[in-house]
Amino acid sequence: MRSIAWWPVLVLIAVATVTDVRSRRIPNWLVVPFLLAGIITSTVTLGLVGLGRSAAGLGLAVLLTGVLCWLRGLGMGDLKLCAAVGVWVGPAQMGTALVATGLAGGVMALIWATCHGSLKKSIDGTGDLLSGFWKKGIQPHPTLALGKPGARAMPYAPAIALGTLFSFFCT
Repeated sequence: MRSIAWWPVLVLIAVATVTDVRSRRIPNWLVVPFLLAGIITSTVTLGLVGLGRSAAGLGLAVLLTGVLCWLRGLGMGDLKLCAAVGVWVGPAQMGTALVATGLAGGVMALIWATCHGSLKKSIDGTGDLLSGFWKKGIQPHPTLALGKPGARAMPYAPAIALGTLFSFFCT
């Protein structure tokens, strides 16, 4: 399935990255058809095993990125992009992609904050966020969540793209 998945996923993450960097959005018209095509392709090529594999990849992506969306640290477009990748690559490769995405996103966030002159504020905010989880439980931060005034947001599709590409070569 990986050989079948390579080209569609490559097109998906390339277009999503360009779109996210330009508009800070990953539109449904991009991810939904790829998600459906991935389910159909997996089912046609591998039968019920393929359907189960796509469902597991989708579930893993939604479960892990869904928590970050609920905490308002990730947008819904990012979740849908990961879900679309997940149906094409399955749960094992999606797990690798998500770990690599997290690492790439962390490095990118440091570079982003440095370039925008907000590294100290970002590091302080991360400490505040983590101590808030410890004191108040896991819940969205009152000022650091996406959409809040003063919250710095970076396009995350490039990190998802890097993590996904990594997963193709290391899984």
